[in-house]
Amino acid sequence: MSELKLLVVDDEPGMRLGVERTLRHYRFKLPNFEDEVTFNISMAETGSQALDILEKDKPDILVLDHKLPDIQGLDILLHITQKKIEILTIMVTAYASLEVAISATKNGAYDFLAKPFTPDELRNTIQKAAKHIYLQRQAQKLAEERKQVRFQFISVLAHELKSPIAAVEGYLRIIEKHMLGESIDKYDNMLKRSLKRLNGMQKMILDILDLTRIESGKKNRELTEVNVVEVAGESIDGVTQDARERGIQISVDAPDMVPINADRGEIEIIMNNFMTNAVKYNKDNGKVDVKIHTDPQGVVFSVSDTGIGMSDEDQKRLFGEFVRIKNDKTKEILGSGLGLSIVKKLLSFYDGSVTVNSVPDQGTTFTIRLKNIPLEKTDAAG
Repeated sequence: MSELKLLVVDDEPGMRLGVERTLRHYRFKLPNFEDEVTFNISMAETGSQALDILEKDKPDILVLDHKLPDIQGLDILLHITQKKIEILTIMVTAYASLEVAISATKNGAYDFLAKPFTPDELRNTIQKAAKHIYLQRQAQKLAEERKQVRFQFISVLAHELKSPIAAVEGYLRIIEKHMLGESIDKYDNMLKRSLKRLNGMQKMILDILDLTRIESGKKNRELTEVNVVEVAGESIDGVTQDARERGIQISVDAPDMVPINADRGEIEIIMNNFMTNAVKYNKDNGKVDVKIHTDPQGVVFSVSDTGIGMSDEDQKRLFGEFVRIKNDKTKEILGSGLGLSIVKKLLSFYDGSVTVNSVPDQGTTFTIRLKNIPLEKTDAAG
């Protein structure tokens, strides 16, 4: 429940009490929000009393009479503007005129009520003001949350880039000073490690660009009929060299054609992530099994490995941004920690899902389900 402070300023006791009676038990729910809005009402009969309450209690809404015995309502409005007091003002006057309305608006009034007004007119005006305040605060809250997320994202990114940059710099310093002697061969391993670190940073930057395009809705999409088996074959080709060097066998159980309406690039990103991880986190001389088939709603494919596996706790964290499973078995494995979070966002375009079944030291199976979507949908929002 959200309670708003409301200050009624009028030199007529009947008017003050009438507003208080009308709004005392008034409450309503805003569309699309669960919060119920209520009002805590205070009253003042002079402008000086109003200024004192504005300073001490900081009301949210001010119902302000134009004609007061000491200070005019427009002067109070001017005071509010000059002091930058955050409050929504509704001007009330028996001298309703275009001139007064224009002056009040110029001085910051949110709305205008002319005496006499009905209880319904008052409630409608107050509800409109309350909705404006609530939406404004929700927008401010969202902006603050986004600011905090952006700060955390940049902090994590800086942390993730600091280590590889420091490693490459260290290797280059050693090479620069010929610390291992004059033979070029002695520096081959350092050069390979530096290139590996640079490739990792490049991958992270590309992943960040993909993530940014997806979340901003600016990723260009072209939906066509895509053969998932063909894309899987290309993904396997991309990891074959690494798999061969470690004695990892890759098998595919699928028909020649498994079609889906999709953006081919998105299916490639999804497939590449699971295939790369299946090899990267596998054991030497292990296996990777890929299975692809259709179901009534779309496509199902799974990627299983005989790798290091992961705990239940690690599985819960798996699809977060910059999340990498860190332990003695993974400390030498490089990655951006963004791949699976990108996959999760792409799956949402297809009303898709992914489940993971993993046992430490035995292996992991990811099962992905994608639904067919109409070809006319071409924007990133789906």
